[in-house]
Amino acid sequence: MKFNQWTLGLAAAGVINLASAAKAEEAPSQVLTALSSTTLSGYVDTSANWKFGTGRQIVGRFNDGTSKQDGFNLNVVKLSLEKPLSEGEWSAGYKFDMLFGPDAGLYNPSAISSSLAPGGVFPSLGDTAIKQAYVALRAPVGNGLDIKMGVFDTIIGYEVFESPNNPNFSRSYGWTLEPTQHTGILASYHVTDWMSVAGGIANTFNAGINFQAARANAAGTFPAPPADESEKTYMGSFTLTAPESWGALKGAALYAGVVDGLNNTLSPTAGDTTSFYVGTTVPTPIEGLAFGAAYDYRASQVLDPVTGERNSNFANAVSVYASFTMNSWKFNNRVEYASGSYGTFGASTGGNGGTAPKAPGTQEQLFSETFTVDYSLWANVLSRVEFRWDHDLKGKNGGAYPFGTDDQNALTLALNIVYKF
Repeated sequence: MKFNQWTLGLAAAGVINLASAAKAEEAPSQVLTALSSTTLSGYVDTSANWKFGTGRQIVGRFNDGTSKQDGFNLNVVKLSLEKPLSEGEWSAGYKFDMLFGPDAGLYNPSAISSSLAPGGVFPSLGDTAIKQAYVALRAPVGNGLDIKMGVFDTIIGYEVFESPNNPNFSRSYGWTLEPTQHTGILASYHVTDWMSVAGGIANTFNAGINFQAARANAAGTFPAPPADESEKTYMGSFTLTAPESWGALKGAALYAGVVDGLNNTLSPTAGDTTSFYVGTTVPTPIEGLAFGAAYDYRASQVLDPVTGERNSNFANAVSVYASFTMNSWKFNNRVEYASGSYGTFGASTGGNGGTAPKAPGTQEQLFSETFTVDYSLWANVLSRVEFRWDHDLKGKNGGAYPFGTDDQNALTLALNIVYKF
């Protein structure tokens, strides 16, 4: 091994020996080799939101609800380290996603800086959270069996947590019905060029790293009693993709998935929950024009802490998407209809002027129209403007509309600026 003059001088003076120096010289190169295929990526997501009208109440929405209206917002910062699987038969890799900002705790209630009160209740969610952290493996089974073990995103949904990867800035009603994150194991297999399947087992239906499943208790108090060790959350999905022979429709995809299991101990009245999802994306012969559609259905068992009765709650949402790309312009439109049992979307709470909620057993029904325009001005920057109209289809709740005392509608305007790296 060749040493520099400074190293040789220290060795001659007896300060170091050449054997130790050789090991020190080798160590950095070994580290660099291990990191050579690791990528760093992420984004900084900001917005400015305005709601027209006197009331600020927003229902049925996740990341741009009441607290973010009429002001400027830092939504979230994401950092991602990943070593993707290579083409080798025994390939290995990993992924680690970290979230910072107000939306972090909304995604993962076991956020690192959350404060845990006695009894297992989170009085306030933190602004730092792990989104994904898993080891990826490939086994030489058939066409190759890919395995994730650790914390990973849910397998269902048309939209994702990462707003820059969605056609619209605000999330759909359907997104709010789906689980977000699981701790467990997931295997996926590419059956043919046009079909792939996946299946997995996790601790719980809802988010929370290393949280364990729980059974509802009659008192509805925290923490809920733990479930049997065999009561896990199970999930499965399949994807069909149109081959080249379909011409202009090549790449069209149909996806369906199901997730069933128990929530964690922070849900003392919740029983078994099942989410079913089916979605499709369809290109057209017109360049730049594509359509999509999604359907979400969720059924759950909820224990009434007062009567001790076990009630069956449901919720579903239908979303239709249209997108058109022309030069630096992108136009995305989403039309939605959602309905659910009392309290699903928060439309049965009487709004910000109501005195009493609707009686249990009644349904909520919401309609939404969202139009987003994106124009590329700067490199690596997503800059878009969105107008959204939410409409309550059921009328007054407890003497008030859900969007405010006299509001059956919510009209909002948002500016979304994201830097991606």
